[in-house]
Order: sequence, then structure tokens, then C-alpha cells
Amino acid sequence: MDNQFMLLPGIFLKQQTAAAIRECNDYTTRYRLQLSEQEILQLVENRKEVLELTGRVEFGGGVIQKIIMEFADSVYINQQDYVDTLIELQECFYHFKNESLEELTDDELIKLMKMYFDDVCQGSVEFLQTSMLENYCRDVRYRTTNYRTMDGYEDNYVDFLDWDGKED
Repeated sequence: MDNQFMLLPGIFLKQQTAAAIRECNDYTTRYRLQLSEQEILQLVENRKEVLELTGRVEFGGGVIQKIIMEFADSVYINQQDYVDTLIELQECFYHFKNESLEELTDDELIKLMKMYFDDVCQGSVEFLQTSMLENYCRDVRYRTTNYRTMDGYEDNYVDFLDWDGKED
């Protein structure tokens, strides 16, 4: 009986996360991106697995809703591999949240991921993970560049905290 009581918070969090993802469909429809109920449950299950794997704890809907909203307008995301891309981005987020030593807020890391994804990575989550974010987090750990402003990452100065993905 006690074990059943312990499962209730987990079930509630899964339902809360699924509801948060469902709400995103209203926004992403304008970009011709839609998640089915099965795909939503797949994202929720993946979140649970990744949190366990990375040793993280999260309350509420988590960051998947923020990832969905931030990446919805990317020209590199299409309906065919939408859920797979979201799963990879979610895994990438939690891994690099640990690797960056919590120096970046969730919103900052997501914005950084989006900037790289749409620019130099040209939609490659693998390149984002294995090169760009890996290098960035190494610099954060060893403080080899001004990671807050991205000095040293590009020829011209980029303040990614103000970056909105639009050309000036």
C-alpha cells in the first residue's frame, strides 16, 4: 500500500508534463508541427529516463515545453522527424545542463542551443552535441573565454542572451 502512495507524485508529474506538451500544439501548428498523443507520451517517458540517467530532479512540466516553443520556428525541423529531434534536444539539454556546471539558466542554455542549431549546426543535433556544446561547456568549466558573451567563439561579437534569431 505504501508503494502505491509513492507512485502518485510520479504519475501526477507525468500527467502535468503531458498537459504542458499538449498545450504547445496550439502554437506549433502554425509551423506545421504537431505531436500525437503517442508522441507526447514518448517525450514524457524519455524525460523520465534522461532525468534518471543524468541524476537530475525536476518538478513541474520541465523544460520540454520551453524547447518545443523555442525550436518550433526552426527551418531545420519538420513533421517527419519532429518527435525524434525533440527527444535528442531534450537529452542534449539535460546532459549539457550538468556539463555547464549550472552556470547557465535553463532559458540561456535553450537559447544557446537554438542559436547553434539554426546557425553553424544547420539542424544537426549530433554536431550540436559533439562539437559546439561540448566545446562551449569545456570553456565554461575551465573559464577559458567569456562564455556569457560568447567572446572567442565567432569573429564578430555575439551576445547570445539578446539573440533572437533575426538579422539586424
